[in-house]
Amino acid sequence: MEFQVRHGGFAWPQREHTLIDVNFSFDCTGVMSILGPNGAGKTTLLRAMLGLLDFTEGEALLDGKPVSQWSSRDFWRTVGYVPQAKLPGFASMTLADMVALGRSAHIGPFSLPGEKDWEIVDRVMEEVGIAHLGSRLCSEVSGGQFQLALIARALAAEPRVLVLDEPESNLDFKNQMVVLKVIERLTSEGLGAIINTHFPAHALAISKMTLLVPRHRPPIFGATRDVMTEEKLSDVFDVQVRIRELELPECRYTCVAAVSPEKSA
Repeated sequence: MEFQVRHGGFAWPQREHTLIDVNFSFDCTGVMSILGPNGAGKTTLLRAMLGLLDFTEGEALLDGKPVSQWSSRDFWRTVGYVPQAKLPGFASMTLADMVALGRSAHIGPFSLPGEKDWEIVDRVMEEVGIAHLGSRLCSEVSGGQFQLALIARALAAEPRVLVLDEPESNLDFKNQMVVLKVIERLTSEGLGAIINTHFPAHALAISKMTLLVPRHRPPIFGATRDVMTEEKLSDVFDVQVRIRELELPECRYTCVAAVSPEKSA
């Protein structure tokens, strides 16, 4: 399976372009990270890739077929989407009921989940470590647990690739690591993942490919270690960046630090 964007561009009416000449081809194995400063259009890119917005130039393709030509049912059986975590619409639902919404591409619009659907809900909640929370309301769990439930909801569609928008944002250190470990494990089992992240160190830790998205310029795409250099990150984020490898007792860790507010400092 391959997810591509060819010469993708996007501009809101009567505004300058948010996205310019986006090009990448991801084989949907392992993790691809999307990284860039606030306002660069990363969420806009994800939404256009998924057909939730229309590119104003170019197109997105899944398995060589334009996303616009996929039936909604087939597309959402193939691609799972994890949007930025927002609680209000789900506050009064149990986690299990919210996860069951991920089965909607497999059941009729006026049908209720059947026994097989609930078995899948139980399985994916177990996979992400929240099976014991199924009867809890979404408003009663932590931010990390709710984020894992959103991932479970996407997995309930039994997709071949996950697209995640800032899955580790607004979480504490522990829950960031929990979410990243879940993503790593899922991709090691054959699922592909495209992740929009604000954390360069996370991209270096888990992704094989990276798309760096600067403001109002074409993005840079390639192998993560080739793209995520001090020079390129400093240019894209307009801040002086330093990358250092730390040897810790538990592991080797790549630290990415912004050391000056201006590149020239």
